[in-house]
Amino acid sequence: MSMINKKVAVIGGGPGGLTLTRLLQAKGCEVKVYERDSDQNVRQQGATLDLHEESGLKALIAAGLLDDFKKCYRPDADKLRIIDQYAIVHFDDHDQESTVEIGGSSFRPEIDREPFRDLLIASLEKNTIVWNSKFVSMQPKGSGWDIFFDNGSTVYADFVIAADGANSRVRKYITDIAPIYSGLTIIEGNIYNASANAPKLWKLVKGGKVFALGLEKSIILSAKGDGSLSFYTGTRETEDWVETCGINFENKYELYEWFRERFVDWGSEWYELFQSDESYFVPRPQYHFPLNQQWESSPSLTMLGDAAHRMPPYAGEGVNMAMLDALELADNLTAEHFIDTQTAISKYERAMLERAGQITEVTLQSMEDMHAKDGLKFLVDMFRLIH
Repeated sequence: MSMINKKVAVIGGGPGGLTLTRLLQAKGCEVKVYERDSDQNVRQQGATLDLHEESGLKALIAAGLLDDFKKCYRPDADKLRIIDQYAIVHFDDHDQESTVEIGGSSFRPEIDREPFRDLLIASLEKNTIVWNSKFVSMQPKGSGWDIFFDNGSTVYADFVIAADGANSRVRKYITDIAPIYSGLTIIEGNIYNASANAPKLWKLVKGGKVFALGLEKSIILSAKGDGSLSFYTGTRETEDWVETCGINFENKYELYEWFRERFVDWGSEWYELFQSDESYFVPRPQYHFPLNQQWESSPSLTMLGDAAHRMPPYAGEGVNMAMLDALELADNLTAEHFIDTQTAISKYERAMLERAGQITEVTLQSMEDMHAKDGLKFLVDMFRLIH
């Protein structure tokens, strides 16, 4: 089987899609990435990423990017403090020594999203990414696809990979399996210039991460290299809560009032999250796909990452699974022993779905354990066992 002279379209320029593109280009494939962002300078939101040796780092090594990664990652950003609702520390691993060498499952280096994307983009051939290309639809053409974007352009590709995230628009061309609401909704936020705008919490996080658990609720904090502080609240809400709660999530005062009521049994230290105008907030109901999802493989279309197996962020597996998907998919598409692309894709998808089902099950259990009445004890005991 050969991918030479076939046009490959990757829809979405996140870590999974960019890693796949790097790996395929190294094998001589003709690949374009179609990204909805207007350009490379769009701010990357969200918490830092921690790469795992058996998945994310494995893909990075295969892509020949480990040395570049070591220049960009943030030593000690993986340091964790586990605290209760009153900001009392119950576990703190800041005294543990760090190493830049890969040597076991405990090495999970953190990197901010923006420098990580820049690293991956710099590794690609010039003009690989077509910016301002928001996917609208596609239709079969011969053995491939015509792809339509909202900027009015149309392109043809022999092979399409959906790497467009949890709200993938391409997924429906592969399967109609719907996501399942997990029961938990996150409010994601980011406070810029946190040392000035949230000084107590910035000091508490100590350049790393904080997991705060109590009374079946959670707040996760992550310090970022640009001086901002990202956070996720975790509460059990109805699936339609975002639409029915009446909160304007762009209005920090309305959100602050909700927080004071919903977290009334937590300490006042957390009010700093909503006291700065240099911030943003977005609600994210947490979904996952069925653990046993399956579909009939296509010879010219597949998907990876959150498009294939979205899950809540309570095991740190999202980016790692996407990058491992990219590695396994690239290996299959360029392997000589498969007679055709459908066989290669079928083998990739079966393995990917089995692995994703297992990780989703672990993630959902972790989410439940962390938001149980004894969630704090569960997490402290787990990390003490690791250390």
